[in-house]
Amino acid sequence: GYQITEYNSDQVNPGKVLFDLSYKTQDNRYRIALQTLRKQFDTHPRTKEGGFWHKKIYPHQIWLDGLYMRCPFLARYGMEFHEPALYDQVTFEFELMEEKCRDERIGLLYHGWDESKTQLWSNPKTGCSSHFWARGMGWFMMGLVDALDFLPETHKGWKSLQAILNRTADSLLFFQDQETGLWYQIIDQTDRNGNYRESSASAMFVYALSKGVRKGYLPISILPVVDKAYRGLVQEKVTIDGEGKVHIHDICKVAGLGGHPYRDGSYEYYIGEPRVMDDPKGVGAFLLASVEVEGKVSCMAHT
Repeated sequence: GYQITEYNSDQVNPGKVLFDLSYKTQDNRYRIALQTLRKQFDTHPRTKEGGFWHKKIYPHQIWLDGLYMRCPFLARYGMEFHEPALYDQVTFEFELMEEKCRDERIGLLYHGWDESKTQLWSNPKTGCSSHFWARGMGWFMMGLVDALDFLPETHKGWKSLQAILNRTADSLLFFQDQETGLWYQIIDQTDRNGNYRESSASAMFVYALSKGVRKGYLPISILPVVDKAYRGLVQEKVTIDGEGKVHIHDICKVAGLGGHPYRDGSYEYYIGEPRVMDDPKGVGAFLLASVEVEGKVSCMAHT
């Protein structure tokens, strides 16, 4: 069902598995699929400055989500297929997102930016949406640590992305819930009525921060707060039923901006989205977080 002319960033992310499938099987179909996804970005719509739109149906908009969906794929494609220009694009994507959406006062990033400043959810002066949505920042953080895996340290953008990762990590740690170690659906409004500690974003932050330390992108000094967050996630959000099946709770089912019906990006909108159990976006993030934290503990015990 993939259609290149939909220019949908979300459809690129699953393509990351194609690299390993191609090498393991030597089946040329996987290579063709990789090249097809790469070809999308030859004509993918861009902002005037050169940043890729999140999707064709969201014109002139960049969202935090999109950087995870496309940048690690493009960075690895650049490495595997010897296309260094993709390193420049990946670097630019993160730099542009931070430039447009970072709040200089508290260091968090707004969910999206509308270049045209015509969307009802966008600030008429800045073009930014109104709130710091936790999972949006989770996508952003995971995109950073995963893209850095494939960006050569000698590339001019490597230090830039590491600096963005460190700045964003510092801001996130400031807003971490001191009791549980988790993060709220709207990160900076912890005491506001209806806000709640959201599982998928908390797991994404655990994954990104723990991996960042393991890879040397972040200082080892943050490990205690990362471990606290993981323990809080397991203790507060994970249950085991009578059949021995594991479940994770309080996952925001979905959130976006604009579209039909229209999503206005208000506090009430984000808080009003369904909270569900075992949604793949939460389960996947929790698996990633568990591999990082439990794997680190296992390696330490072994050595």
